[in-house]
Amino acid sequence: MEIGIKLNGRMLSDNIDADLLLIDWLRDKGCFSVKRGCETSNCGLCTVLMDGKPVLSCSMLAARASGHEIMTLEGLQEEASEFVGFLADQGTDQCGFCNPGFVMNTIALLRENPDPTDDEILSYLAGNLCRCSGYNGQLRGIRAFLDSRKK
Repeated sequence: MEIGIKLNGRMLSDNIDADLLLIDWLRDKGCFSVKRGCETSNCGLCTVLMDGKPVLSCSMLAARASGHEIMTLEGLQEEASEFVGFLADQGTDQCGFCNPGFVMNTIALLRENPDPTDDEILSYLAGNLCRCSGYNGQLRGIRAFLDSRKK
């Protein structure tokens, strides 16, 4: 099956098996920020942006992404660099495994809502699991970033 996906700003064509998951296609293309965690769509580690909206790449066939734009953390380094330091300052990266999913969802949240409330932040990040620090550090980091932009 032939697919065409715009990945991190670059148009790619590929011949794939019909049952190939998007996560496996992305990792094959060198997008190692997209991680395999639960494989049940519950942890958020595999989050990517499809046409600007967060999707779980472990539960989507690569064929469904054909004709769409997929952004991974590799393609969003500049945008992510604006706030990841704020997350790290709050100790949210103890093991770092969940960070790409949190960063991808934070980018999507801030694009959709540049001034979210704490409840909106927590609601948007609810699909990401962090066994080291929970959500309080992420909330403090995002809030600190938002407060710094108001100065």
